[in-house]
Amino acid sequence: MQSDEIRSKFLKFFENRGHKIIPSSSLIPENDPSVLFTTAGMQQFKPYYINPKNADKDFSNRNIATIQKCIRTGDIDEVGDATHLTFFEMLGNFSFGGYGRKEAITYAHDFIIKELGLEISFITFYKGEGVVPRDEESRNIWKELGVKDIREDGSDVFWGPTGDSGPCGPTTEIYCKNVDNQDVEIWNIVFNEYFCNGSRDKLDKGEATLKKLDVLGVDTGMGFERLLSIVQKKKSVYETDLFTPLMQFIQKNSTNDNERSARIIADHIRTAIFITAEGVIPSNNGRGYVLRRLIRRFLRHSTSLKLLKEFWIGLVKIIIDIYNNIYLGIREKSEYIIKIFREEKEKFKKSFDKIELYRLDLEAVKLGLIKKIGNMPIIKNNGIVSGLYIYQNYQMYGVPPGLSIAVAKGLGYKVDEKEFDDAFKKHQELSRTASAGMFKGGLTEMSEETKKLHTTTHLLNAALRIVLGNHVMQKGSNITNERLRFDFTHPQKMTEEEKKKVEDIINEKISEKLPVSFIEMPKAEAEKIAAHAFNEKYGDTVKVYSVGDEKAGYFSREFCGGPHVANTAELCSPSREYSRDGGPFKIQKEEAVAQGIRRIKAVLM
Repeated sequence: MQSDEIRSKFLKFFENRGHKIIPSSSLIPENDPSVLFTTAGMQQFKPYYINPKNADKDFSNRNIATIQKCIRTGDIDEVGDATHLTFFEMLGNFSFGGYGRKEAITYAHDFIIKELGLEISFITFYKGEGVVPRDEESRNIWKELGVKDIREDGSDVFWGPTGDSGPCGPTTEIYCKNVDNQDVEIWNIVFNEYFCNGSRDKLDKGEATLKKLDVLGVDTGMGFERLLSIVQKKKSVYETDLFTPLMQFIQKNSTNDNERSARIIADHIRTAIFITAEGVIPSNNGRGYVLRRLIRRFLRHSTSLKLLKEFWIGLVKIIIDIYNNIYLGIREKSEYIIKIFREEKEKFKKSFDKIELYRLDLEAVKLGLIKKIGNMPIIKNNGIVSGLYIYQNYQMYGVPPGLSIAVAKGLGYKVDEKEFDDAFKKHQELSRTASAGMFKGGLTEMSEETKKLHTTTHLLNAALRIVLGNHVMQKGSNITNERLRFDFTHPQKMTEEEKKKVEDIINEKISEKLPVSFIEMPKAEAEKIAAHAFNEKYGDTVKVYSVGDEKAGYFSREFCGGPHVANTAELCSPSREYSRDGGPFKIQKEEAVAQGIRRIKAVLM
């Protein structure tokens, strides 16, 4: 059964049962500033759960069905496995007092079994907690329908609210077997019986309350791509008919076989197309920042697959062909989408200039034009590429070693990867750290972006000690191209005022254009000036990185192996004016990860 047929079956099924079919709303929520993108099918209908009579006026019906475009980027690092996507479609039926549990559950049961020919593996229902009672009614309905495996569950089957507040309630979830005989949740039926005056995070922390709504609302959601993988008996969403044309195109036009990179490209370009079609352009803020991340990630992964320079034009055309009859008007925007992607590619290309220089150096060696750069041989006497040279390029210029190795092998060279590993391990020994400044090997990728965020962790560590006190010690870090994660000791949640002070200090230091430098010195001497380092094993000689200078006073001095920017001015985009209120550093989240350990996630905008 193909995707178009399943779409048609779903809408016809509910239309025959008195539902009005409503087209997908925009990916940009019109009346919900609390979220960047539409993340669920019910988002456009939130007001009707609170004022159901308005549905009579707007739809002439209290029962609705729709297929909604959605974007969720919270699990972006998981994309590339069998199930995670950033863009997906949500099949859903909704009722604002038109019907209750019995009808909602029966509809779902009949569609899965009678229309799709699937078997229900088991279902869940809410066990009850606090003011919300155990959902015995749902349990009994499933039992009457003949389902044998009925399981109670806790907070995982209480859904919502989306955003800062809204309707929410207990759910019942439907699980079916996939092709590997694993249980997969395919449909979630929410009974919106309550209004929450805060976010889900606040509700879980006891900082928000629930109020019973006058009318029971029904909100169901079924992830389309996941459903397809079940119906079509595929091991992955990327094997369904929505993705096979994309995957085949990528495989045909690449010389390297990397399935995860191919999946990331297929997912990210699809999402970027739909975001761009909404009028969003790449930027360093909000939705534009998300779009920029997606475009640059698929461009980065295209390098490892050796795809043609503008391979993505072919993918844009394939994706538009797939969705043109579903989301009308997208074809008319194809040239605009290509233009935006091309402009962003040119901006991103500068990040790859250094790796291209390395490629040219290797080709020059092959032609006998050069043998080494400075005092460092590019190729060793045995004809093998120097791993130490690759490490030096990473250490001094932030050139990603993985890309350097791939370039060398692509030119037919063998690489002394052990030499690189040994140099990098030595670097890690020097840079094993904690709160005072030593970076704990947290770079997941080596690039200009991670180098900037690495330097930012030093500013963050120092700023936290100024605002919170000298008890603050770094307990770990993780840095990707998009964000930094920083764990530190502190006994309580930071206040909004404290977070703002930390942001202001860091943005001020960025605006002051402070130099960043390092010196190597005996460990015993370094411990006297880099007092924030925690107990780790180091060699007799260590590096100490400093932000600021001796004359004006150092802002930060920490044990670290690098790499770092040369000046804090590099942490700010040239297009952004230096100001404390509008600086590039922004804390996105602060949370507890263990007793007495807090975690900050932050970005450079």
